[in-house]
Amino acid sequence: AAHAAKSWAKTTAYNRAQVLYFIAENLSARHSEFAQRLQDLTGKPGGPEVDASIQRLFTYAAWADKYDGAAKSVPIRGIALAMNEPVGVIGALCPDERPLLGLVSVMAPAIAMGNTVVLVPGAAPLSATDFYQVLDTSDVPAGVVNIVTGPAPDLAKTLSGHMDIDAVWCFSSHPISALIEREAAGNLKRTWVNHGLARNWQGPEGEGRTFLSQASEIKTVWVPYGE
Repeated sequence: AAHAAKSWAKTTAYNRAQVLYFIAENLSARHSEFAQRLQDLTGKPGGPEVDASIQRLFTYAAWADKYDGAAKSVPIRGIALAMNEPVGVIGALCPDERPLLGLVSVMAPAIAMGNTVVLVPGAAPLSATDFYQVLDTSDVPAGVVNIVTGPAPDLAKTLSGHMDIDAVWCFSSHPISALIEREAAGNLKRTWVNHGLARNWQGPEGEGRTFLSQASEIKTVWVPYGE
């Protein structure tokens, strides 16, 4: 399904930004429902996490058409254009500590850059399956976001060894980073793992250029010119 949606990478950054705005607006319309669901699942007030998730979607919607590359000087008479392009299909094991915000923080930068994703929710997967309803009403093409529920250690091996997955991210609390890197070595896919360490998803550590960089690869175009 993720490969069938590869045309997502060819859409304009403006269109991807609009889809992310739609997701944020539709999540906002169901704020109280998701806040209650998170409170039932975690025992903590869910409102602040829903607020942060909406804000994060708006943030990456704004980034979608602003992280496009750079011009580099080269030791010849010319210039090199470093263009940011999507990695492809990204498999991601989402964090346990913030079920909705963690999933949104992983998904949003990946699809903003034109990737498709296979997401494994954290400890409260019902928030992720509810979120699928938001995606379905937000003009997200089929196959761009795929959610697979199940134990992270079991799915990590499959994602890492799968030849149709181009990169694997791991923010799970399980100590499975070594497993992912070992399985990914056979097919040379990119990995970004946390070695089981927690991340502050509500602070600056949970968003930004690092995520955009991991969600893109650089292709260089050399442009020579005369005197």
